Amino acid sequence: MTHAAIIDIGKTNVKLALVDLATLTEVAVRTAPNRVLPGPPWPHFHTDGQWAFLRGALTELATSHGIDAICVTTHGACAALLDGNGALAAPVLDYEHAGPDTTRDAYDQIRPSFSETGSPKLPLGLNLGAQLFWQLREDPTLRDRIRHVLMWPQYWGHKLTGQIASDICSLGCHTDLWAPMTHGFSTLPAALGLAEKMAPARAPGDVLGTLLPDLQATLGIGPVAVLCGLHDSNASLLPHLLGRQAPFAVVSTGTWVVSMAVGGHPVTLDPSRDTLINVNAFGDAVPSARFMGGREYDLVQSGKPAVAGVADADQVLAKRVMLLPSVVPESGPFQGMPHRWANDPMTDPQREVALGYYLALMTAESLAAIGADGPSIIEGPFASNPWFCTMLHAATGRSVLSSSMRTGTAVGAAMLFARPKATADDRGAMMPDPRLAAYARVWRTLAGARQPDAS
Repeated sequence: MTHAAIIDIGKTNVKLALVDLATLTEVAVRTAPNRVLPGPPWPHFHTDGQWAFLRGALTELATSHGIDAICVTTHGACAALLDGNGALAAPVLDYEHAGPDTTRDAYDQIRPSFSETGSPKLPLGLNLGAQLFWQLREDPTLRDRIRHVLMWPQYWGHKLTGQIASDICSLGCHTDLWAPMTHGFSTLPAALGLAEKMAPARAPGDVLGTLLPDLQATLGIGPVAVLCGLHDSNASLLPHLLGRQAPFAVVSTGTWVVSMAVGGHPVTLDPSRDTLINVNAFGDAVPSARFMGGREYDLVQSGKPAVAGVADADQVLAKRVMLLPSVVPESGPFQGMPHRWANDPMTDPQREVALGYYLALMTAESLAAIGADGPSIIEGPFASNPWFCTMLHAATGRSVLSSSMRTGTAVGAAMLFARPKATADDRGAMMPDPRLAAYARVWRTLAGARQPDAS
């Protein structure tokens, strides 16, 4: 087996990556926008357009390189409802549609507890159960038309193989449908009248089936295996699970800063602090927390990051220039708290340093809330931010490493085939600075003493 085609459907783009399984590198990539159509009956993904793009890209890469296997990874909060003929019983709802909020009070009457699902209450359609509840209310004939409820990766697996399944990672992605501690469905499918229609749960690395004969002919691909597939965040986590010894934590930075604790201390998660349980590729519960760190950075800096140096950091520490939570109060460990400066920055470079410290301290709070232990491995843009990394080290008292491992959704999904032991070649050892630890203590005191905004 040489090349695996990884179908990677993100919220913004649809991607087909061809991964060399010997080197775990992307040797060819094709992308297209992930269009959302306005309706009727509701805003939905352009599945016909996605399928046309994927068929064309698969044909092209099969001709130029050859394809030996296929796997699908997608964003979460998405399901496909199939009828008895294997077609869509309804268009695939866009999770950013506000429809599910209109039936939220009624949905909350049947929604399982956080202790059962590890799934916090989220707005819009980010809880997949809320989507299904709203759709069934919106279209009273829909329940009778549904034969199977599939998670989003397995809809595409069904298109490729004709087989029916759902993967445990997508089911465990704040859906309200899965009980991670008992490794089975929650009470919600039965409450929705869908218990007998849920596609059976499979492990991501299971072989879902073989490429359908008609597709073998039209795409120019042989009878290759198609894996069950998985949720994209867990695809990114898989290289670390294969290449590191627990305990450790992975901090994925971008618009969202998502912290995942592997082998940490037992804790009781608090959903009011934006914690949740994810389910990894091996079916294990992964305590996780998040806040909109990248969005907060952009809001504070207004798109104009400044170059800062050691002298700027010295001034920030000496004058206790300090940003307190929360810049985006709808997410994170201090929800409902309006942000403020304890001491205002005098220059743009000081603002840059203080903002890096703030993001690190928010991350430290998230890591503490999920019982993280061992090194914190930073992925994404914050991994190169020295103010973020040094403060996170001081605030947690644990190593902070900038990962040089090959990660990402496509490579992670490809590891379901290759499963090599990745080399944990990390960078970023740093010396402790007592001034940073003192700053962190003051920040925690000020942040912890403030009460959530009553509004």
